[in-house]
Amino acid sequence: MKKTIYLYVDRCNNEERLFLKFFHNKDLVGLVKNLPDARWSEIHQSWHIRYDLPSLNKAWNRLKNYAQLDYSSLIDKENDPGFSGGNPVHKRFTEIAENINVFEQYLNHKRYSESTIKTYCGSVRQFLLSVNKPIDQITNKDLISYNSYLKRKGFSHSIQNQVASGLKLFFSRIHNKEFNTERIERPRAERKLPNVLSKEEVGSLLSSIKNLKHKAMLSLIYACGLRRSELLELKPNDIDSRRGVVIIRQAKGRKDRMVPLPNKILHLLREYYKAYRPSKWLFEGQIKGAQYSPTSLSKILKNGLEAAGIKKPVSLHWLRHSFATHLLEKGTDVRIIQELLGHKSSKTTEIYTHVSIASIQQVKSPFEDLDF
Repeated sequence: MKKTIYLYVDRCNNEERLFLKFFHNKDLVGLVKNLPDARWSEIHQSWHIRYDLPSLNKAWNRLKNYAQLDYSSLIDKENDPGFSGGNPVHKRFTEIAENINVFEQYLNHKRYSESTIKTYCGSVRQFLLSVNKPIDQITNKDLISYNSYLKRKGFSHSIQNQVASGLKLFFSRIHNKEFNTERIERPRAERKLPNVLSKEEVGSLLSSIKNLKHKAMLSLIYACGLRRSELLELKPNDIDSRRGVVIIRQAKGRKDRMVPLPNKILHLLREYYKAYRPSKWLFEGQIKGAQYSPTSLSKILKNGLEAAGIKKPVSLHWLRHSFATHLLEKGTDVRIIQELLGHKSSKTTEIYTHVSIASIQQVKSPFEDLDF
């Protein structure tokens, strides 16, 4: 779980400074103390930086992946009679924060997924912090300029598209302001093959894991082709042993689906259930009723790979890719695999035809016909 850093403004040596208050954490201290003009205040027992948009932007970029930034006091401080309001950045930041809150409420109301909400709000916040002008003065030219900046910085095509989509939605729905997004040059889609493990590597990985819960989690991801979030959202009742299926509820795209439950996995899950007796989620953390941590699940995989001697940079999603590829190699129809994975389009599923070795291995290279 991410740590929380509380942002607040106070005076230090007759200057308004942005203070970052958090419980002591060695990693966070290392990140904060290396921010531009970061200083330690003995009086406040807190680190502080310049209170301007560039500094705030750098702090946000440096810390967003490691901590939850709580800026509520910056908004509330506008009504604080003791606050001078002399720093123009405060009004600007308050405007940004309030707009992001409204945008987040809109996305929640429209039932966007949690990951999409996080991505869109983060993209819009980053853009607004980078553009040094009031929101009502932002033009299409600013969007094009920001997109060019992302390209220069080497951001992937998917991130650029996410930013463009988030900004388009924000300005059209929150500010009723249509931009000519066609003029925003979107990069051509990259065609990357999915990473897969061989059946032998998957078997070696799962055999190396001795903890019953850990083995059950990774086994279920591979056996049913689940996304990480889908595994962690499972509840005991989603395992329908009589019908031999796993029910995946409200997955990506707000869709329910069912996947077959192999007998081998069913026996493993029964053994796991008797040992752990989960109360709310199928896989819970150390606290009863608390959902298992995504970070902890990734660590399980990392430790399993080390134990199995697999040197590839495997992620949890590789197991899902391997599930689909191995089904294809067994002759399973692409349409069926599409349904099992929950893909909206068959084109998404067809990418696995490019990594299946069943047909590739049957091709005879003309090199073998050479006589030399």
